[in-house]
Amino acid sequence: MNVIITGASKGIGKAIAEQFAAAGNTLILCSRNAKELYDTVSMLQTKYPQCMVKAKPVDMCVKEEARKFGVWSLEPGVPGIVVNNAGQFLPGSIYNEAEGTLEQMIDVNLYSAYHLTRTVLPAMMAAKSGHIFNICSIASLHAYHNGGSYSISKFALLGFSKNLREELKPHGIKVTAVCPGATMSASWDGSNIDPKRIMEADDVARMIYAASKLSPMAVVEDIVMRPQLGDL
Repeated sequence: MNVIITGASKGIGKAIAEQFAAAGNTLILCSRNAKELYDTVSMLQTKYPQCMVKAKPVDMCVKEEARKFGVWSLEPGVPGIVVNNAGQFLPGSIYNEAEGTLEQMIDVNLYSAYHLTRTVLPAMMAAKSGHIFNICSIASLHAYHNGGSYSISKFALLGFSKNLREELKPHGIKVTAVCPGATMSASWDGSNIDPKRIMEADDVARMIYAASKLSPMAVVEDIVMRPQLGDL
């Protein structure tokens, strides 16, 4: 099966790539950082020789780059799984965050998923199969201190997921909104957070993989995950 994963060079995206690589799928990956991306490809091919990996450095917040990546990702065939994971977190409050923060958050966290999905959907609709996972956030569900435009963009991504789910029901394509709480990733670098206080990226990846294995008659519409002790 062909599996597209954006933002695949670290954190949750990298963990998802490992889950699907271990099962011998063909992976189509992208991220902005070329070195981290190709290091991930090398690790996957060494650790999971049964899988095939294609990768391209892409800035998914640029509309034309997202579209071109979508076209390129169709070359191996129709995708069975699409994971819209590319994203960025900039903390702040609406009243004092830097000018342009909202536009940047919307570009990275919403438009990247929108443009890629629209590019690959015609092939998936023709095949009448497939599963789209949008990596939202607990920030998609409720406002929180210092969330600002990041939270706005994640609310929007959840709205995108809900609309897409309704639209694609008659086409045999599943849509799942994934809303993880605090998860070990680069966003926590330098925070001195106790690793035992937050989730592992692999926790989220395992849930996504499990949801992808259901029969065609069932879909997990929402995955909501939090650290055992609750939100920070």
